[in-house]
Amino acid sequence: MTVISTDKNPEALSLTLVAEFEAGAERVWQLFEDPRQLERWWGPPTYPATFYKHEFVPGGQASYYMTSPQGEKSHGWWEFTSIDAPHRLEFNDGFADSDGKPTGDLGISHATVSLEPLGERTRMTMLSTFESEEQLEQIMAMGMEEGLREAVGQMDGILAGR
Repeated sequence: MTVISTDKNPEALSLTLVAEFEAGAERVWQLFEDPRQLERWWGPPTYPATFYKHEFVPGGQASYYMTSPQGEKSHGWWEFTSIDAPHRLEFNDGFADSDGKPTGDLGISHATVSLEPLGERTRMTMLSTFESEEQLEQIMAMGMEEGLREAVGQMDGILAGR
């Protein structure tokens, strides 16, 4: 399994996931930069993602939905706040309506993705920070920690060409 650890920290209003991959940072970076590769792993295996907007530049927007096994669509949005290829990516994240417009439901979280070369391998650290302990607990109750572990767990197969 690629995921080494997850750590929920209510005092810091954060969730940190650490994973390592048998690929260089440039290759792992492509899994964020290319929306067709991103949608192959973003979301747990039973909730695949479809990105219909992906402006991968600082200030750019991404819009997507995840489809449940019953066919229900949950929409989300990102706003890229910082991009330093292939080392660091930051974006704001939230829920959206079917047109991709932010709803404000459960507030906004902020994600920081760091890629650290380890020889031929790469360590990825994903830090998600939240506006309040209530927001963190609501998102965790929806299964974010487990869902993120499952989603990131799919990255190895893509990197191996499967």
